[in-house]
Amino acid sequence: MIEHPIEPVFDQNSRILILGSFPSVKSREVNFFYGHPQNRFWKVIAVVYGEKTPNSIEEKKSFLLRNRIAVWDVIKSCDIEGSADSSIKNVVPNDLNCILNQAEIEHIFLNGKKAEQLYKKYMEKEIDRKAECLPSTSPANAAWSFERLLEEWKRILL
Repeated sequence: MIEHPIEPVFDQNSRILILGSFPSVKSREVNFFYGHPQNRFWKVIAVVYGEKTPNSIEEKKSFLLRNRIAVWDVIKSCDIEGSADSSIKNVVPNDLNCILNQAEIEHIFLNGKKAEQLYKKYMEKEIDRKAECLPSTSPANAAWSFERLLEEWKRILL
């Protein structure tokens, strides 16, 4: 069983919540979200918001908070082989109330189909909120070009 090592990023001004499934091996190593250099999350949202891609963890946190974005994952702990979403078993979900009770989240987006599947199974009824699935920014989602991802991810703009 692997515990999620990264605290959620949000403040009382956050209006959008983006949930992934569970941090990759690389993200767990660097102790921050979307830490694999091939993951396109940071590049995509930087272009969506018309900013330069943040690099350091501090730049990434600042970017998220400045743009009123909260980021976390659906899973608190699970069994997983490497970074493969397909291997996830024995899920314990995160409690989103720590964010939802402090920020007026207007929209929840899910980064990829596995996050969507887990959200629907463990969270949707619990918090009584629908979420919108966006295509995964993971390098494993090679079928989606950067341009296609960008078009879909523009939906996060409030």
